[in-house]
Amino acid sequence: MALNAQCASNNIGRSTAPSPVAVLMLIYKIISKELWQDAETTGLFKGAPVDIADGFIHFSTATQVQETARRHFTGQSDLLLLTLDDQDLGDALIYEPSRGGDLFPHLYASLSTKHVMRIASLPVLADGTHDFEGLLP
Repeated sequence: MALNAQCASNNIGRSTAPSPVAVLMLIYKIISKELWQDAETTGLFKGAPVDIADGFIHFSTATQVQETARRHFTGQSDLLLLTLDDQDLGDALIYEPSRGGDLFPHLYASLSTKHVMRIASLPVLADGTHDFEGLLP
């Protein structure tokens, strides 16, 4: 038996570690219906005014998005919650420290509308907060 065949049959020289598996990491963008309609027209979202001023598009993880809504969107109606897989955005998406040292996803590019997995209305409640029921994992 050749050495390579013997090694193969004995698992010699093979890694027994599991293959790396991509983990689905959902990220979220709160956006006005008007801005999203404009993006759908061109196929690209270049950012809300705050994104453009900061030089990147702000996103949040599932554990961050409700606080983002509370801090920046309280009382605002006509909002949408966009859901994306962070792996679809490539190297232009960078997790950087922000509020309280949490790592927030920032996209240093325009967002192609084709990368949005789900678009959902984000209802505002009587107290000005938003209802995320059924929108997050």
